Amino acid sequence: MTTLKLGKRSVGAEYPTYFVADISANHDGNLERAKLLIRLCAKAGADAAKFQNFRAPKIVSERGFNNLGDQLSHQAKWKKSVLQVYREASLPWEWTPALKRECEVCGIEYFSAPYDLEAVDMLDPYVNLFKIGSGDITWPEMLRKVAAKQKPVLLATGASEIEEVQRAVGEILKINSRLVLMQCNTNYTAALENFRHIHLRVLETYANMFPSVVMGLSDHTAGHATVLGAVALGARVIEKHFTDDNSGEGPDRPFSMTPSSWREMVDRTRELEYALGSSQKFVAENEKDTVVVQRRCLRAAQDLKAGTVLREDMLEALRPAPRGGVMPFDLTRAVGRKLLRDLPQGEHLRWAWLAEAEVAE
Repeated sequence: MTTLKLGKRSVGAEYPTYFVADISANHDGNLERAKLLIRLCAKAGADAAKFQNFRAPKIVSERGFNNLGDQLSHQAKWKKSVLQVYREASLPWEWTPALKRECEVCGIEYFSAPYDLEAVDMLDPYVNLFKIGSGDITWPEMLRKVAAKQKPVLLATGASEIEEVQRAVGEILKINSRLVLMQCNTNYTAALENFRHIHLRVLETYANMFPSVVMGLSDHTAGHATVLGAVALGARVIEKHFTDDNSGEGPDRPFSMTPSSWREMVDRTRELEYALGSSQKFVAENEKDTVVVQRRCLRAAQDLKAGTVLREDMLEALRPAPRGGVMPFDLTRAVGRKLLRDLPQGEHLRWAWLAEAEVAE
């Protein structure tokens, strides 16, 4: 896996997981509330606060959704038309400087996902990275427009086939090498059944197929299982929705994390990162004493005098095993040698107390 910088933070295999709080529509159309959520997510351990810049007529077709008849998926619970929900959830462009300043004050990164080409240009002076949502993975113009800004790109890959992912990654990498490829499932119903469909092992496929990019997860499931699993499989960027209250109005509230659950997620991930440790197998620093107290060495099963030629029944394997003691796997090497000193019952055997083995003529 490569390493890249998201703002001031380095991201990659050797660095802590980078957490993105997607505030999305949870600002409720109120700038002060949006700034409050920035402060809360920063305090809870987020590395970045991410927003979404869309304008309803530029992202959805009212006629198209009306012709669908019934609203589908998570939209089936919406009490308003799709167009109206997007209108109410949209983020005024004039908020951008204030949101950027609030993030700077809080010491975290500000960025956004643009959902029309003009939004890319509007955001460019204010952001150090971009997000492209899963729904735009088949829109080459957006992929190229964002990539051409030569800033890191987070690409979500929900509801897509591997061929579509390959095509999108190819479009971006031709222009911009700084890519975070994020496994994602775009069912936003917060149903427990969704755990069966997140398919975290796709991250292994991505790592093999695209070794030059950083892996990530854009997640909408409850709890921390998917996040911890993704980090264990190599993801180093995690995006989750963020709010202060799951019960309020808004399409993203039910599956958003709160400050307490966000902090729990970050803390458990940091523990996991420590636990993953090295791929090399060795006696760990904190278990060097247990090598002595838990292992066995060869000890005298009875009082033995100097000059005794050792037989197998004169020795037994018992704890502890002081450094320098003869290990049980060397029993056959010790048998047949003479003791150079008395060995009381229970005393451990050392090579220095044995005569050299006699070589047969």
